[in-house]
Amino acid sequence: MYFNCQYLSPLGSIDLLFAEDALVGLWLGEKRFMQEAIQGLVMSEANSQCLILKETKNWLDAYFAGHNPSLNHLTLKPLHATAFRYMVWQHLLEIPYGEVETYGHIAKQIAKDRGQANMSAQAVGGAVGHNPISLIIPCHRVLAQNGALTGYGGGIKNKAWLLNHEKLTLH
Repeated sequence: MYFNCQYLSPLGSIDLLFAEDALVGLWLGEKRFMQEAIQGLVMSEANSQCLILKETKNWLDAYFAGHNPSLNHLTLKPLHATAFRYMVWQHLLEIPYGEVETYGHIAKQIAKDRGQANMSAQAVGGAVGHNPISLIIPCHRVLAQNGALTGYGGGIKNKAWLLNHEKLTLH
């Protein structure tokens, strides 16, 4: 059983999806791939007393207040996490607040981790794009090789807003 609710943010409504003890989905803005991710799931309205819901809302409150909240109190279990996607999402969690990385650099890191000569930046982009816990797993911190804002499931305007919120100046 999954539980859903909405969180009102400066970027509009954010859809949250929980399993009993973990956050499994967070979509904002255009919410690309959300319908695909939740198709067939049995859901009901989340109980406001649910601990993971309280912790997620506290994290979001702190983030939108301009802080860099810790993930220590959040249990994340992203929906549809293949081994490759999970590896990419783990790399996203290592990108510090207010900093960015490129798809190509992440691809090189994953290739090294897997003992491969190279890895496709496009494959990494596909995994980043299907991140079901955007914002907390910070896919907005990934840019094209030339520094351009590209592909964000929550919309490019929201990606720019989030990076600006983290005090990152884009050229």
